[in-house]
Amino acid sequence: MPLSLWSFLFPIGMLIVSNVFMTFAWYGHLKFKDQPLWTVIAVSWAIAFVEYCFAVPANRYGSSVYSAAQLKTIQEVITLVVFALFSWFYLGQPLAWNHAIGFGFIILGAFFIFQRF
Repeated sequence: MPLSLWSFLFPIGMLIVSNVFMTFAWYGHLKFKDQPLWTVIAVSWAIAFVEYCFAVPANRYGSSVYSAAQLKTIQEVITLVVFALFSWFYLGQPLAWNHAIGFGFIILGAFFIFQRF
């Protein structure tokens, strides 16, 4: 069966949604430091469950067109982009030039993952 563009893009879309939930699960509670730790842990676990509901199918479907290393790399690049936006817009903590350079090196590493030598 020929692979369609959808086969390549669907897992990426699912990983984007997954990472939005993951970022809120891991860092969203930083705006609620007045809440008890057990409360934010429970809420984070609930959010993480939704994240898994997107991540697991994304990796399952994505494995038909990407290697495991490529899927992980895609996830990490998406995570950086989502986190940068989250940090700036939700937490009010824009990233500095040194963060951009560090992220750039990670993206450069991602470039090499997708090369065939």
